[in-house]
Amino acid sequence: MLLHGLPRMTKDIDITLGVDTQDLDRVVKCVAAIRLEIIPDHFESFVEKTFVLPALHKESGIRIDFIFSFISYERQAIDKAKPVLLNGEPVMFASAEDVIIHKCFAGRPRDLEDARSIIIKNPDFDQAYVRRWLKELELLPERAGLGRAFEDLLALVKRAS
Repeated sequence: MLLHGLPRMTKDIDITLGVDTQDLDRVVKCVAAIRLEIIPDHFESFVEKTFVLPALHKESGIRIDFIFSFISYERQAIDKAKPVLLNGEPVMFASAEDVIIHKCFAGRPRDLEDARSIIIKNPDFDQAYVRRWLKELELLPERAGLGRAFEDLLALVKRAS
C-alpha cells in the first residue's frame, strides 16, 4: 500500500518468500538470525494450516508475516517485483497489478478498499494481467468470484470519477 495505494497505518509487513513449507526449518533459522520472535507457540501446525509464519520485531512492535509460496502465480509475482530504494537500500516491492490480485484474493473489506485505492492511483495498470491471474486463481477451492470482485471494484471507481 505504501508504494501503490493510499498509505494507511499498519503495523505489519507481508513478505512472500518464494519457497514452500518444506523450507520451514531454513526460514525459522533466518528469522532467528535477524532477531525476530516467532509468534505462535506451535508454529509448525500454524504454518501447516495457514502457510504463514508470523514473527514480531519486539523493539518496534511490527509484525512480519512470512508467506510461503506454492503456486506459479506467487513465484511469477516475485520475479516481477521491482526494487525501490528505502533509506538507500533496495527493497523489492510487488507491482500494482500483483498487489491488486493479492488484495482481491484476500477479499476482506479492508483489502478490497486497498485494491480500490490502487486502481485509483494507478489508472494505467494492466487490467488484462489482473483478469488473467484472477481467473486462474478462481480454480482454487473456495476462491470463486475473484474476477467478479475485481470487476465490481472497477465499476465502483468508474462511477466515482
